[in-house]
Amino acid sequence: MVGTLPSEKSLVEQAKDLGLEFFLVSYTDLLGGTRAKLVPARQIADVEKNGACFAPFASNLGLGPEVPDIAAIPDPNSLIVLPWEPTVGWVASDVYMNGKPFEAAPRVIFKRVLEQCQNLGYTYKTGVEAEFLLLKKTEQGYKIADDLDTATRPCYDQMNLMRQFGFISTLVTYMEQLGWEPYQCDHEDANGQFEINWTYDDALTTADRHVFYKYMVKSLAEQQGLTATFMPKPFSHLTGNGAHIHMSLWQGDTNVFADLNDELGLSTLGYEFLAGVLGHARSMTALCNPTINSYRRLGATTTESGSTWSPRYLSYGGNNRTHMIRIPDAGRFECRLLDGATTLYLAQAALLAAGLDGVAQHASPGDRLDENMFVRGSEFSNLDMLPTSLLEALQCFEKDPLLMTMMGEQAAKTFLGFKYHEWNAHNAEVTAWELDQYINC
Repeated sequence: MVGTLPSEKSLVEQAKDLGLEFFLVSYTDLLGGTRAKLVPARQIADVEKNGACFAPFASNLGLGPEVPDIAAIPDPNSLIVLPWEPTVGWVASDVYMNGKPFEAAPRVIFKRVLEQCQNLGYTYKTGVEAEFLLLKKTEQGYKIADDLDTATRPCYDQMNLMRQFGFISTLVTYMEQLGWEPYQCDHEDANGQFEINWTYDDALTTADRHVFYKYMVKSLAEQQGLTATFMPKPFSHLTGNGAHIHMSLWQGDTNVFADLNDELGLSTLGYEFLAGVLGHARSMTALCNPTINSYRRLGATTTESGSTWSPRYLSYGGNNRTHMIRIPDAGRFECRLLDGATTLYLAQAALLAAGLDGVAQHASPGDRLDENMFVRGSEFSNLDMLPTSLLEALQCFEKDPLLMTMMGEQAAKTFLGFKYHEWNAHNAEVTAWELDQYINC
């Protein structure tokens, strides 16, 4: 029998209190796929104890059809009631095999790093800015859902925002009902692109909510005949979808990143953590930008609006969005590396492991740069560039002992196998661009 995480109330008790009739018992695989079974509430006691069983070959965990079932053990603390179907509760789960945590499951990997953090006396808190585009499918392909959203620089545009008021307001209402405390929503830099910010929390809660948020946004869009996408770069001429992470370390109620005597409000420990993130940034790019398409965003030179809003160099600054790391306020910093395809369990595991390594080494990030890195980045020959392809990112990841150990041998081998296959499949394709360019050779 497999135990569950401690909770004030079991799922059986919560089902009775909330009038739940079903549970979506969900887990995330190594490629970010969300897998689930729908379990009647009257059966949840057994599932809470023994898990919902899945054939492991059916999801991207690197397991063959000959291995025994995996069990998804739901975490009662992660329960989210579907706002549009209040008889159903969603729960994030940890994957078990043969009664033990399956070491290559993303949530399990992240919890291992969180345990290391907790053993040092810290709590890791994060908030995510998850951008998405609203599209509609036509016979010619996908296009921006709002035909009037055509401005060259549409960021913060009031008209474009309010034409989608029904969608945005419904989403915000749902998030308020869930207690996430959404506080701002806006039209972003690409046509059809939006962002809704909600309050930061402990990093595991943020990762669970990010999984559910993507599901919720896509579900609401489908109900309106639209497609919501978090794809890093759906259109070559428009800004891509980021998933910027704001982070801090805490001891009890004290933010140990905060130091009001520092010009930017960041403590020595905060700078050491930041230095660790910079030091492993090229390696963690494979987890923060995990698809072929990710490098259309990360390596973009320009967009129709005039800026890509994505980093190219391993650099940091104050409240300056042209850097990979921005310090917008006292006691926290933002990593702008992540994109919409990232699996937040893995990306946050890498960020935390790298940051703690920086703290252990008392690393220094060097002096900040108060420059427009989109314009002047190439002038700083001492700065490394982020990988410009998935292949380069995978090669960097393989050479980083810290991150390879963090992932574990099985997860690293499986992830790399999937991703090298993706790269090779992409390389085998002849594109329309190539035909246009070279047909007359």
